[in-house]
Amino acid sequence: MANLNIISFSLKLILLFNIFPLSTKAATYSVLKYGAKPNGRTDSTKAFSRAWSLACQSKKPATMWIPKGTYLVKTIVFNGPCRSKRVTVQIDGTIVAPPKNIWVIGNTRNWILFHGINGLTINGGVLDARGSHFWDCRRSGGRCPEGADSLSIDNVKNGVISGLTSINSQQSHISINGCNKMLIQRVTITAPRQSPNTDGIDLQASTGVTIIDSTIETGDDCIAIGPGTKKLLVQRVKCGPGHGISIGSLARNQNEAGVQGIVVKDVTFDGSDNGVRIKTWARPSNGFVKNVLYQNIVMNSVRNPIIIDQTYCPSDKGCPNQNSGIKISGVTYLNVHGTSRSPIAVSLRCSPTTPCTGIKLYNVKLNYSKKPAKSFCYSAAGTSRGQVLPGSCF
Repeated sequence: MANLNIISFSLKLILLFNIFPLSTKAATYSVLKYGAKPNGRTDSTKAFSRAWSLACQSKKPATMWIPKGTYLVKTIVFNGPCRSKRVTVQIDGTIVAPPKNIWVIGNTRNWILFHGINGLTINGGVLDARGSHFWDCRRSGGRCPEGADSLSIDNVKNGVISGLTSINSQQSHISINGCNKMLIQRVTITAPRQSPNTDGIDLQASTGVTIIDSTIETGDDCIAIGPGTKKLLVQRVKCGPGHGISIGSLARNQNEAGVQGIVVKDVTFDGSDNGVRIKTWARPSNGFVKNVLYQNIVMNSVRNPIIIDQTYCPSDKGCPNQNSGIKISGVTYLNVHGTSRSPIAVSLRCSPTTPCTGIKLYNVKLNYSKKPAKSFCYSAAGTSRGQVLPGSCF
């Protein structure tokens, strides 16, 4: 029932946001009017800031318009609150970060940040962070900046991101933090398989987020679901290459908000390292994961199709000889089919001190090299129903 409520809520959210097309009565502020140059070389940051300021101050619904062309923009923050009930950013062009000098945006956590807005729509366009020089620096082990997320949405309510393309981020492509009622639809996210830490969409401390009809190909998680995420729907998403759709990593901190009410359905994984994954550090924590549904999932040559890993401790730093305190319960895998690149297609490695409970495997069929794969369970309890291949290890 809880999962049906999440889907019903999300459908209402989609219907609500679809009644907000660009209005002919909206005030429109073109970045060209305030000095932006669509040549990809001239710094247009000030022009973007001015156009946003006027759109945000408008008493009636307003549009900040970025016409066709390529615009060079440095680190920028679009602050709220705004006066009208909805501000639209219509991107018909391409926004690019400064070339080669990775410190210009990499020295801050965010390249493009929207903060504290109630009623925000971002339509269309391309964001190109030109992250390859940053990745090269990271691989070389040299002195590098922290790196920036391309698009950060912070403390936004009733937000929409539609039809956006993000390529070659330094770090994450889209970051959602502290938001309520967000619709992300028809987005395309692309970075090379070897690009480090280029998550597609990161979420934390957010409620009522819907991600639908999107394609994500990255060097890290397609979607990373962090602490404090509630009522999330992910539907009709293609993931791969990348590290799959992950809850976690969790238990970075002792006191951490839980994750609950997560629905991932009608998703296809193509050649990704992981499929649906829950990952926690092997550390004490009062966090939890509960009420999660993975439904109608297709795995095409995925290394770890179904995985719970509560032993995460990279380089044995900060967590050796400890156990995860994250409590995982009520996780359902329903109609999961496809192929695994490894012999163990289902791996449920839970905490010895905080076992996983209420795990359900219903109609799961995963093969390895044209034969049934294997399953592994540790400190996990649950039930299976229907055809389950590999066989349940409960």
